[in-house]
Amino acid sequence: MRNHRVDATIFGAAPLLALALGGVAPERLAAPVPAGTGDAAPLVGVWRSADSTVKLRLDADWSYLGSVEGRHRAARGTYRPQGSGLVLRDETGLRTPVTVAEDVLEMAGHQLFKA
Repeated sequence: MRNHRVDATIFGAAPLLALALGGVAPERLAAPVPAGTGDAAPLVGVWRSADSTVKLRLDADWSYLGSVEGRHRAARGTYRPQGSGLVLRDETGLRTPVTVAEDVLEMAGHQLFKA
């Protein structure tokens, strides 16, 4: 009986994207902050779901960091205004629309309140 060596290397989406793009890191492909979009200040800060299972930190430099309880890896990327809301774009290119209400952000079925 022969033992066959199995290569079980697992790549994350970001390294695979970098390989596909010829070594260009995905974060270097981020679009510049759109001109005339106004000030992100009213949205900047930490937002949480009522049960604190979902957290989203929006920074003034148009970057974000998000976490969901039970997931090992935090989501990070950039956000941009779109219509009356926002779009989050993570390191892999995944886009998540966010509805902005007076004091609530709604995304992926979760309501987030300013912490």
